[in-house]
Amino acid sequence: MTSVPAARELSAPPVGRLTVWQGAGLYIGAVLGTGVIALPALAARAAGPASLLAWLGLVLLSVPLAATFAALGARYPDGGGVSTYVRHAFGARAAAVVGWCFYFAVPAGAPAAGMFAGAYVATAVGGGQRTVVVTAAVLLVFVAVANGFGLAVTGRMQLALAVLLVALLLAAVVTALPHTNVRNMHPFAPHGWPAVGSAAALLVWSFAGWEAITHLAADFRHPARDLPRATALAVAVVSVLYLAVAAVSVLVLGPSAGTADAPLAELLALGIGGAVHTLAAAAALLLTLGTMNAYFAGAAKLGAALGRDGALPAWFSQGSSVGEVPRRSLAVVSGLSGLALTATTVADVGPQPLVLLTTGSFVTVYALGTAAALRLLPRGALPHRSALLALIAVAALLVMTGWYLLWPLTVTASALCYLRWRRATGSPLPDPVDGLPQQTSPLSQQHDY
Repeated sequence: MTSVPAARELSAPPVGRLTVWQGAGLYIGAVLGTGVIALPALAARAAGPASLLAWLGLVLLSVPLAATFAALGARYPDGGGVSTYVRHAFGARAAAVVGWCFYFAVPAGAPAAGMFAGAYVATAVGGGQRTVVVTAAVLLVFVAVANGFGLAVTGRMQLALAVLLVALLLAAVVTALPHTNVRNMHPFAPHGWPAVGSAAALLVWSFAGWEAITHLAADFRHPARDLPRATALAVAVVSVLYLAVAAVSVLVLGPSAGTADAPLAELLALGIGGAVHTLAAAAALLLTLGTMNAYFAGAAKLGAALGRDGALPAWFSQGSSVGEVPRRSLAVVSGLSGLALTATTVADVGPQPLVLLTTGSFVTVYALGTAAALRLLPRGALPHRSALLALIAVAALLVMTGWYLLWPLTVTASALCYLRWRRATGSPLPDPVDGLPQQTSPLSQQHDY
């Protein structure tokens, strides 16, 4: 006869494996993208030393955005991530739209990031476009294989990458500090104060990524406790590193900060010595690998959740439960990424078209996610106020995105056509609330996250 405690143990939900530190590593890898290599130079070129105000402003704006997604993830830990929150707030159709926007943006963005890293490798070792493509392909295969072993392996790898990345950036800053010169801060705004806005527009994409780890919320050991802690740790690390690299670039390189192709590598070469191009290639590989790894993990889990909820074919649903590896969804993301890389290579158009396909999609995800937060989070609480600030910031991003929104509109139309086809074939979606698998832990219901 089964005892009561044993029965409760059998019915207990599965427990995830991600720790706070591994989650923070995933966040740091997702947000600290290849932009940290080139964007300090682009921002300095646009606004001079005043570009530091743009960096500071975006650091401050990223706090409510990260806090909003952390609060949602703590209350609704599910592989659907932002799609789950939108489902609770606005229903199944809106959830399918935001899920498709994120899921099909990753196969476009991943090979573009790989090609950015490949360009640095090609500069260091030669080989031209062939080296660029081979580097991108190797990164795609490596990340796909790592994620195929599950989050236990992915989380440990990401933590190691984050430690190496933080060490690299700190080395660049600390060793370059003796070469700083406050005279390089003058003139502070050589191109006028409006140029600070132009610099901010360039830097927006350096702070993308706070939504990616929400798809892994249920895989934390204690989502309601660990996800906010991992987010806070990542926000602190990312903010300090971004501001430090930007400030030291201006103070050390002076007017040449705006013309340097790889300011991070130049800081390392100045402080430590060595070949600039080799250092730039190493930094680019670390940054890109961390970003691709985090997004592959999040997208694979999202695809399985979308299959579970009927927004994608049920074949995708394998691996949607906590602790399972969504290998089918991962295979689709990997395959589409390979096709995107192949098409870009054959057409000889470079990574720019892929970048344009992703930017509008992620802004759409942010807009719907923060709007959902206003409906789901307790009114008057700090997370609700953070969501309001985040939505205002995202509205400004939508204005700046402009024509790039054509791609998410196309994805939206495709998602709605798929849902219409499901209804026509007699396969309706689950109820927007009651039909959604609930994985919210009792702990997450006891706190106003």
